[in-house]
Amino acid sequence: EFEKLVIKMNPPRVTVDNTSDMTATLVKVDSANKYGTLLEVVQVLTDLKLTINRAYISSDGEWFMDVFHVVDEEGNKLYDGQVIDRIEQSLGAGSLSFRGTDRCVGVEAEAEAAQTVIELIGRDRPGLLSEVFAVLTNLKCNIAASEVWTHDGRMAALMYVTDAETGGGIEEPERLDTVKRLLRHVLRGSSRDKKAARAAISARAAAPHAQRRLHQMMHADRGVHRADDGDAAADDRSLPVVVVEDCAERGYTLVNVRCRDRPKLLFDTVCTLTDMQYLVFHGTVIAEGSEAYQVRYYIRHLDDGAAASDQDREQLRRCLEAAIQRRNTEQGLGLELCCEDRVGLLSDVTRIFREHGLSVTHAEVATRGERAANVFYVVTASGMPVQAQAVEAVRAEIGDEILLVKEDAAAPKSPPGRDGGGRSLGNMIRSRSEKFLYNLGLIRSCS
Repeated sequence: EFEKLVIKMNPPRVTVDNTSDMTATLVKVDSANKYGTLLEVVQVLTDLKLTINRAYISSDGEWFMDVFHVVDEEGNKLYDGQVIDRIEQSLGAGSLSFRGTDRCVGVEAEAEAAQTVIELIGRDRPGLLSEVFAVLTNLKCNIAASEVWTHDGRMAALMYVTDAETGGGIEEPERLDTVKRLLRHVLRGSSRDKKAARAAISARAAAPHAQRRLHQMMHADRGVHRADDGDAAADDRSLPVVVVEDCAERGYTLVNVRCRDRPKLLFDTVCTLTDMQYLVFHGTVIAEGSEAYQVRYYIRHLDDGAAASDQDREQLRRCLEAAIQRRNTEQGLGLELCCEDRVGLLSDVTRIFREHGLSVTHAEVATRGERAANVFYVVTASGMPVQAQAVEAVRAEIGDEILLVKEDAAAPKSPPGRDGGGRSLGNMIRSRSEKFLYNLGLIRSCS
């Protein structure tokens, strides 16, 4: 109650600045520093499908001041007044720390209350998602939205389902028990280990933010099931480099991250730190160009201050590496399915994928009114890149007008004026932020 009172007395101040930088819109947030607030801010910007090119985070313990350089999905500054209004409303007074986290992936708000949420986690294998969708279709469940991640031989999924006949939530206990039992059976496959798979069902109102929940599920699963080193064969250049060091003289733990850029990396790292109960006191994020994602965080644990032991620092490093890698879209070819939605659509589409030897590594299923807007990332059953002939065969069977190859959203963009904008006010703000951290002794150079 005291924290709520502090926030009410000191409401967040949000400024959307479209003039200081030639290539990005600056979103400045000043707010009382409460555990989880940074994640809420990043979550809002991420849910609005904005890309954060740069971020400067600073806190004195009671108050934080953050500056985010954001662009839209096309790499442009924000000129849409509705988007700017949503930023100000979502981050402004009365919003942060009081708004719900139960946003559903890809479903209009009015439809959310009528959904049942299914959480699945188990050992990944080719065709698994097809089997899961087939079971739900046979049980007359319509999948309104879903997100599926795979990493280290494990699969985690959140699915939002309704009754295929009534369109409402599924409430009958016997039916829910049947759904859960059959899904567990599919997830276990040939394994006799009852702990090898988990299926949980909850009401829509109880569901957390989808992508944060997926991180939590896969993080918890790491402690129970550790696959062989599935990344050993991967290109080392594609792997994140995470270094966790002791900064004892200032009572911080220093985290440095460098990896290839892709959407939502800032959310993934901040989400993991928050769920591990770390507070970010200072930080800089630079994400410009496909090879230029660099992060530096100065953090403290809620209970123990800095990560005191080598074991704590090693655990933190491993968890951050896993969080960066598990949003597994780089390892597959993206296929976009846009068509009229119907019951059984996902079962049919993923069955065709399976019959053509394709395995889904990541999926985003969304419903907009009567339309389905789905994205699947696929590899071969052996984990290799998909050949063009297989893609064309799948498109021919599903429909080449409704199934398209997704453009690489992570391709490097070079906005006009980046090199020539060294004297812009945005760069001056950046320089002042870096100088502030330098004066605190938190970075070695402010150049």
